[in-house]
Amino acid sequence: MNMAYAAATGAVPPGPALPGSLQRNRTLGQWLRFASEGQVDVFSGKVELGQGILTALAQIVAEELDLRIDQVRMHAANTDTSPDEAVTSGSLSVQESGTALRWAAAETRHLFLQAAAAALHCAPSALQVADGAFLHADGRRESYWTLAGRVVLDREASGAIAPKDAGAYRVVGQPAARLDLPAKVFGLPAFIHDMVLPGMLHARMLRPPSPAARLASADAAEAALDQARLVRDGSLLAVVAATQYLANRAAVAAAKRLAWETPLAAPLPDEQTLPDWIRRQPADASLVAASPRQQDAVAAPPAGVFSASYSRPYLAHASIAPSCALAQFSDGRLTVWTHSQGIYNLRADLALAFGMAPADITVRHVESAGCYGHNGADDAAFDAAWLARALPGQPVRVQWSRADELAWAPFGPAAVVDLQADVDSLGNVQSWRHSVRSNGHSNRPGRAATPALLGSWHTAKPFPPLLALNAPLAAGGGAERNALPCYDFPVWQATSHRLLSMPLRTSALRALGAHVNVFAVESFMDELAEAAGRDPLEYRLAHCGDPRARAVLEDAARRAGWPGAHLAEDRGMGIGFARYKNTGAWCAVVAEIEAGVDIMVRRLTISVDVGAAINPDGVRNQIEGGAIQACSWTLKEAVRFDAERVTSDSWDTYPILRFSEVPAVDVGILDGAGPPLGAGEASVGPTAAAIGNAVARALGLRVRALPITAERIQQLLA
Repeated sequence: MNMAYAAATGAVPPGPALPGSLQRNRTLGQWLRFASEGQVDVFSGKVELGQGILTALAQIVAEELDLRIDQVRMHAANTDTSPDEAVTSGSLSVQESGTALRWAAAETRHLFLQAAAAALHCAPSALQVADGAFLHADGRRESYWTLAGRVVLDREASGAIAPKDAGAYRVVGQPAARLDLPAKVFGLPAFIHDMVLPGMLHARMLRPPSPAARLASADAAEAALDQARLVRDGSLLAVVAATQYLANRAAVAAAKRLAWETPLAAPLPDEQTLPDWIRRQPADASLVAASPRQQDAVAAPPAGVFSASYSRPYLAHASIAPSCALAQFSDGRLTVWTHSQGIYNLRADLALAFGMAPADITVRHVESAGCYGHNGADDAAFDAAWLARALPGQPVRVQWSRADELAWAPFGPAAVVDLQADVDSLGNVQSWRHSVRSNGHSNRPGRAATPALLGSWHTAKPFPPLLALNAPLAAGGGAERNALPCYDFPVWQATSHRLLSMPLRTSALRALGAHVNVFAVESFMDELAEAAGRDPLEYRLAHCGDPRARAVLEDAARRAGWPGAHLAEDRGMGIGFARYKNTGAWCAVVAEIEAGVDIMVRRLTISVDVGAAINPDGVRNQIEGGAIQACSWTLKEAVRFDAERVTSDSWDTYPILRFSEVPAVDVGILDGAGPPLGAGEASVGPTAAAIGNAVARALGLRVRALPITAERIQQLLA
């Protein structure tokens, strides 16, 4: 009832405040069940994206219930059975779902312990709990499973039973084998692309030549089809066949015979002058935050005033596996299999798009090979659902092409960051001003009155495309994420300018605005240190009183051999730091680069404080993965486009980091105090900044626009 209340109203259900996602999903039985002997079934609304979250959550449950991890059976998120935890994003899964499961499991253990004591006619303190059994010294025993019929979990959590103290942990904090890896390692069916349903049809979408184009006629294309059929609704078009081969062949043949109309519209910006275009656009300006101390409180006039501007292009998700979805519509009910990060949000938009009741739609999560943001998963799910409704009774599989994925999925917004600093005679910052301009970073489903789904904008009765927004800063922010300084500046302010024109569709991409903001801030800190004739590490520490921030900076620098006096002439070392979202994990990165024909990152030395690390191996994987993706963004990636369309629709035109270019990565995890903090996005911004600073030290040339390519360096030299 409480879950339905939250889903229907968007409000927090009445009752006492509960930890994490328990606040909106308040019944213990939503999280844990003991239906199978020897196993606990665990339901989380967070989804596995390859980040190992289900393993970490299993460790938390095993810890609190005194089980072995192999006794914990994690279930993929499903709108019929799982708590509604909105979207798996923002490095919040351990904080939100992990906290909820920790408290739910602790209270569940308490209830079963009381029941075991009653059944064995002893005090609860007389029982030991091990591997799910409640053991008395005289040999008598009960278990979660023998008591399952006596303990009612269909009750609201009280929040009164505290979890274990960290000093008693035996599972949490220890390396654990990833639950999701065996199938992937041994080539077993693991991804949504591997799913096969009886009688399944295969479909390929036919996209317009440009976003503004509208379908004039499909008659010639339909007449040319062999062993395939064409399904159309306005300008939304697909071919369906019995096999993927036939669907692909039909899509190629049909695409050549479609007649499109392209109405006169504003052309896309000039890719080469994108920062200038961003500055000219109308924008919704807002003060993000400012220091309590005002400008006139600075006693002495500044000895120097510095300013610099930094930018990044539009970025594609570039998922290795293009988006895929399956759907079936039977007896008025729609079932969708998807790798969406937000199954409940997707269900809400599917209900809007098709005029269905949410209760008549089931959305099941199935893992895919890579995501980290709002890619094409939700759009592919709409495509499959639309076709399933057009072909009732038969399951339909939609596989996007590489061109679909690179040209039609939402992009990470391009951005410009302007920084100014007033410094004293020693070069220390007196006043700091940060301004970021970009499109919004949130265009996900389930958050507006109309669907945020690509296909719904191309039907005969289309819904309007939505302008991307930014989440409130209290929820992590969007463009302004990490625009607030992580240093102790006496006076500072941050402003955001959300563009009101959106030539390319933008939405959430890993780390959101933190990527470009940290790149800008940490590049500027190096520039200020150089102007003052001071070491970049010393300069940062002089502005930083946070002991946990200082610890990661000093640890990364020590392990990397800062300042790199031993390096060859063609190599450089740079440093970058941030506390993610100003509230999450602390991360410092030292990058060692080689400046040859191209810039090559040879080594990354990373120090991170994520609070209590649930699975240290998982933390290392997440930090390393974020850093490697940041290398790709920093050195290679940019969405390319002409006046009408995106042109970077293949790996040739949208290059990403190759395996041969992956640097050695050394991740050190500091012993962190307090609750666990997310790791998936903490290293992205610091890595980009460290690379940029290393390039500047190696070449004596500051590159302020991403990506840092040989062509861009040659332009600056010229």
